[in-house]
Amino acid sequence: MTLAENLADLERHACDFETLGGFTYSVLDPDGAVVGCVYVYPANDSVHDAHVRSWVRESRAELDEPLRRAVSTWLTSDAWPFERPLYEPLLS
Repeated sequence: MTLAENLADLERHACDFETLGGFTYSVLDPDGAVVGCVYVYPANDSVHDAHVRSWVRESRAELDEPLRRAVSTWLTSDAWPFERPLYEPLLS
């Protein structure tokens, strides 16, 4: 991604956050380096109320499953109103 494309992407995510249209979070390591992202967006189907995706850097692949477990727990906590979130399957 170019710097301009990255800026446009960040501005779109900020707008989504402000309008409650979707939520994007950076996943940071203890030193503050970005190692991945989590995306939570309203679902457009009658089965799920949210679609969730995440990724981690290839160099931090060992964090993928722990991140999925943590996000899955977070989605069912009182922090979110979801009853039927779909955590998108991992790409193979």
